Amino acid sequence: MLLSVALILLIGMFMGWVCKKIHFPGLTGMILTGIVLGPYCLNLLDHSLLAISADLRRIALIIILIRAGLSLDLNDLKKVGRPAILMCFLPACFEMMGMILLAPKLLEVTTLDAAIMGTVVAAVSPAVIVPKMLKLMEEGYGLTHRIPQLILAGASVDDVFVIVLFSAMTGLAQGNHISIMSFINIPTAIIIGFLVGAVIGLLVAKLFGNIAMRDTHKVIITLSISFILVAIEDAFATIIPFAALIAVMMIAAALQKRQADVAKRLSTKFNKLWVVAEIILFVLVGATVDIKYAAAAGWMPILLIFAVLGFRMLGVFLCLIKTKLTKNERIFCMIAYTPKATVQAAIGAVPLTMGLACGNIVLTIAVTAILITAPLGAFAIEHTYKRLLVDKQQST
Repeated sequence: MLLSVALILLIGMFMGWVCKKIHFPGLTGMILTGIVLGPYCLNLLDHSLLAISADLRRIALIIILIRAGLSLDLNDLKKVGRPAILMCFLPACFEMMGMILLAPKLLEVTTLDAAIMGTVVAAVSPAVIVPKMLKLMEEGYGLTHRIPQLILAGASVDDVFVIVLFSAMTGLAQGNHISIMSFINIPTAIIIGFLVGAVIGLLVAKLFGNIAMRDTHKVIITLSISFILVAIEDAFATIIPFAALIAVMMIAAALQKRQADVAKRLSTKFNKLWVVAEIILFVLVGATVDIKYAAAAGWMPILLIFAVLGFRMLGVFLCLIKTKLTKNERIFCMIAYTPKATVQAAIGAVPLTMGLACGNIVLTIAVTAILITAPLGAFAIEHTYKRLLVDKQQST
């Protein structure tokens, strides 16, 4: 396993550097590293490491969401208002609708199979989007209309919404009935996640304010609490709906509100952790990708992915109606809300392991979505934000 970790870090870091040198997102090189080292190509990664790949990817996601929360001003989020709420579900609904309309014609699948594909593809990737939005906030771009905060909020809730629908659709494909509780659980999980995170965040802020300790210890405490919350979500998923990742980000946001100086110092610590976590996350995402599926399916999945992205962009556009955003800012939001990776890597193979007839094609669509939208979306964000957004200095 140690050799595998060394290969992941060294080659992933090198390939990320190479891609940045040729003006491509670093995550492109990391995903390619995972594909080449993974079980479907050279098979150089230890199987015991791959067995805990999902947990390692989740740890990396927790780190970047804490980092996002430490930079997120809750007052800014309140001021965003209606568009932030709509961004949590409307673009995903439009993308799923596009898949249901187009997939049966392009891939000759049933409507239910298309619905399952839609729920796999519709989630955006916080792991891709969050670092980009944090960079915008650090550089002062889009802050006048709180664009980074808008996208951060939507991306964090979007996944919860889509995953619940995915569970409902796969259950229906197995012959189960969709319960009304499945849909009630969506807002319930989100609300409980916000409340639990806010309460724990206030307690953590009080703890850090009253007891002197090193910032490293504060990082350990914050991470440990986050891990516990995720474990609780897994253990009690069938009993009470709870969005642990939203709670994780809210803990950090509440800490930022009550202990701004501490949050700033911890943000620096988590930035350093993300250097390692980013490499591990995207290399392991790449290791889940079997490009043979994508190659065997031909051009239709690629055409389908671009088509449903058009539906998603339309959904984003509708979310921003009657806002003060300029035309260029709306275009940027539509672009920034397209990358996919982590959720597709996590659930893309689930229908296949469940024995569903659509398993292979769903996995193919998930793989294609990662290969196209993760690098292309990151590239588009990186090369458009300075042209489409007004920075803080210019707006004043």
